[in-house]
Amino acid sequence: MMQNIMRFRTGLIVGGGIGFWTGGFFGLLFGAAVGWYINRWLINLVLGEKSPQALFFKATFAVMGKVAKADGRVTEHEIQFARDVMLRMRLDDAKKRQAMVYFAEGKAADFDLAAVLRPLSLLIQRRSAVKIMFLEIQLQAAMADGEISPNELKVIQQVCTFLKMSQEDMNQLLSRMQAQQSFQGQQTSEESLEDAYQVLGVSATVDDPALKKAYRRLMSQHHPDKLVAKGLPPEMMLLAKEKTQEIQAAYDIVKTARKQ
Repeated sequence: MMQNIMRFRTGLIVGGGIGFWTGGFFGLLFGAAVGWYINRWLINLVLGEKSPQALFFKATFAVMGKVAKADGRVTEHEIQFARDVMLRMRLDDAKKRQAMVYFAEGKAADFDLAAVLRPLSLLIQRRSAVKIMFLEIQLQAAMADGEISPNELKVIQQVCTFLKMSQEDMNQLLSRMQAQQSFQGQQTSEESLEDAYQVLGVSATVDDPALKKAYRRLMSQHHPDKLVAKGLPPEMMLLAKEKTQEIQAAYDIVKTARKQ
């Protein structure tokens, strides 16, 4: 019940406000009820019978296909990345086939990005952590062959527009993801420390309290249970857990360096 109230709270608040203004306390109750039902009807009209998890699952692999095809051809690295995501999600055979169908749809020349992302945007418009998780997966897909091309970046920017994510937020996320990719590779301890700071989204000059605050914020954003409660498919809990492990590893490196 509480989840439904939060999902349709916009209609409840608007309807309640109008009702209170026109009819006092009883008007507030009546207006809130009407607003809640109208809000629910509109959202269900757009989403149809699909659950939040089903929408996220389809969008993840369809947009991944769109990103992979952005340069005109899908590379083996990009195909392997999609397979790796399916493996890390521990999908059964039926789910794998469905993911491959969505990936193929995304590669098609007539693929309608808006048709997939508008319902998802409506669903997660106030769930910034879920948006970030979705964009992180797409950025990883774009970087599967080592770098993000201009055409791939253009698709990512279109995704951000549909999900109402600002250019500044996208740039910050991109910087973190590039640092994370470098952080996972073989490098010197000095390079590893520099990337660790970027993974945490802070500079090396930040003080300890601000460092801890950034670390805790990222850990909270990627907490698997919280993300699933907000609409992330349960199969993607392992991906979220991997993110928390990467964030933890970066934080440990920084803490160790600061004690020396």
